[in-house]
Amino acid sequence: MEEATPDLSDSMRKIVRACLPNAQRVIDRFHIQKLACDAVQEMRIRYRWDAIQEANDEMEAAKFSDQKYEPLRYANGDTKKELLARSRYLLFKSSERWTDTQKQRAEILFREYSDLNTIFRTRSE
Repeated sequence: MEEATPDLSDSMRKIVRACLPNAQRVIDRFHIQKLACDAVQEMRIRYRWDAIQEANDEMEAAKFSDQKYEPLRYANGDTKKELLARSRYLLFKSSERWTDTQKQRAEILFREYSDLNTIFRTRSE
């Protein structure tokens, strides 16, 4: 029996079906892992846009109340926007390969966004 390992696009599925009608389609680990990584990154980006909007709203409120805007900073010095921007690469790495800074950032990130932790841990298994 023939096997084909296309990417997960609909066009590749159609090509394999047309050119190799008797082949069994096999989805490889790389494509599954890529889908999981993409999902984690999409979620991180969505949270980052929310954090940007939240910071903009807080800056506007501070401006109207004639106060200086001071964003919340976590123990590592990051604001919420910075935390989400700077955690991009740690989400691609195995946690065993994190630097001390990335470990601290991940601890804060996963405490604040537990669903990112759940997806990250599931992806890593």
